[in-house]
Amino acid sequence: MNGYVIVLERSSDGSYGAWSPDLPGCVALGDTYGDCVLEMREAIGFHIDGLRKAGEPIPVPAAVGSETVLAA
Repeated sequence: MNGYVIVLERSSDGSYGAWSPDLPGCVALGDTYGDCVLEMREAIGFHIDGLRKAGEPIPVPAAVGSETVLAA
């Protein structure tokens, strides 16, 4: 099983969106951070299933992690 880094962003209304640098077009939304992570996990599964069914290669995870950096 491949592990993919996801990026979560909070919108102005307090909900969250997520995407993965390794899986272009694979996105998810959630009312809470936790909901968004769960939705993204499901979205990644659907995305990979779709790639398999289409005979496309499954991307190898290249992103290795993330860090939150505060501006000085």
